[in-house]
Amino acid sequence: MTTTDDPADPAGNTAAPAATDAEPVRDDGTRRQFISWLTLAFMTTASVASLRPSPSMAIYGLAAIFLYLLPALVFLLPTALVGAELASGWEGGIYRWVSEALGRPLGFLAVWCQFAMTIAYYPSLLAYVASTFAYVIDPSLAENGPYVAIVIIVIYWSGVWISSRGTKTIAGLSSFGLIVGTLIPGVLLVALGIVFLGQGNPSAQPMSPDHWLPPWTGLASLVLIVNNFLSYAGMEMNGVHVSSLREPKREYPKSMFLATGLVLLIFILPALAIACVMPSEQLSLTAGLMQAFQAFFDHFSIGWMTKVVGVMLVCAALGGMLTWLSGPAKGLVLLSRQEGYLPPALQKFNRAGAPMNIMVAQGVITTLIAVLYAFSDDVSSSYWMFSVITVQIYLIAYLLMFVAVVKLRRSRPGVERGFRVPAVEWVAGIGFAASLAALVIGFVPPDQFGNQPLWRYLLIVGGGLLVLGIAIPAALLRYRKPGWVHPEHREPSTTP
Repeated sequence: MTTTDDPADPAGNTAAPAATDAEPVRDDGTRRQFISWLTLAFMTTASVASLRPSPSMAIYGLAAIFLYLLPALVFLLPTALVGAELASGWEGGIYRWVSEALGRPLGFLAVWCQFAMTIAYYPSLLAYVASTFAYVIDPSLAENGPYVAIVIIVIYWSGVWISSRGTKTIAGLSSFGLIVGTLIPGVLLVALGIVFLGQGNPSAQPMSPDHWLPPWTGLASLVLIVNNFLSYAGMEMNGVHVSSLREPKREYPKSMFLATGLVLLIFILPALAIACVMPSEQLSLTAGLMQAFQAFFDHFSIGWMTKVVGVMLVCAALGGMLTWLSGPAKGLVLLSRQEGYLPPALQKFNRAGAPMNIMVAQGVITTLIAVLYAFSDDVSSSYWMFSVITVQIYLIAYLLMFVAVVKLRRSRPGVERGFRVPAVEWVAGIGFAASLAALVIGFVPPDQFGNQPLWRYLLIVGGGLLVLGIAIPAALLRYRKPGWVHPEHREPSTTP
């Protein structure tokens, strides 16, 4: 459904009403289209919920509820509410929000981090795809480094080729993947778990009330919470639709609370189902979902279904990858053409409107990361490290966003906002503190990292954050040249 903004004019007056109160029109005479708060809740749920993180939480059994609920309260809700206020007051996304509050350099850092997180995100996502697809051809390949590396490289560059042609099938594949690869397998997994327990089979992991909290063995026992921040990332994006609600102040909070509940159900119930059938010491972080399906299907003597579900899950992951592939890159290139943040060679579009040069540069880094998988003895640990890097880079953008909403409330109080966060300093403060804590905890290896040397973990995670999230944008800002601004955006010369 297409939605449009309806901002007030400089004098504070809204657009003239239409012939009927139900369908007002904008200044250009076109009708403003509304969506219900239920529709927005379902849109938000579809954009956030996924089965991919379920195995990483399933190793904690019943404590998965706590590990999902805590970041939902301190991160998911604050980002959704803050994103709604900013989006309803300023168009242009996080670059505009942070730039208005903290200056253009930090605005560029925020939008760069949204792009740079995909550099670490694609290898972790495609490692999951490789391990999932292994159950279609040969399950023993799920933890095979060279196989995972080959799949990452082949699928990424295939995605670049598809995106470069400007295909119209991307949106359709993404929607198809949501239903076929997320909703149906999720419901099936939960149903299998219920039937499994209903038959009197014992749970593979403890489910008694005294296991509500994860066992405390130091900071490493809570590190998996960090991965849940990435699971909830993107919640703020749907704040752009707040102006399409009839009563934003009343309906938006209802929509976000319902979406939060639905997202939690989609995350928690499959994780508990996996915990019922898979002992934690046997669970792979990349292939855990398929391990659970195979165990259930073998128990019910329908093992052939494993391959079917594997194909369904791969469709969902590939649809998501194609949706993300050119989006952040295109946004960064468009901004750079206006402001000159990237060298001209990285600002080019091909005939189909795809930012090919920057996708190729991104692909070179993705390929190098894939090679690391080829030499990895533990694919699950590599997957985890790149997932943490993704979260930490993205958290930089969120830290800036939480600061921006408080600064703009003080410095620009007169700007009309379709929605205002109640107790904004408290809400933003909780979100900022949670994000900062997650950033710090990310440097602590999880219990599942095993006996591998600590320096290796810190080198990859810390190096990835430093290089991708800080050093590269700092260098681009430091060596930026006026000639990097695209000719069509340069100010006309005043010299005769």
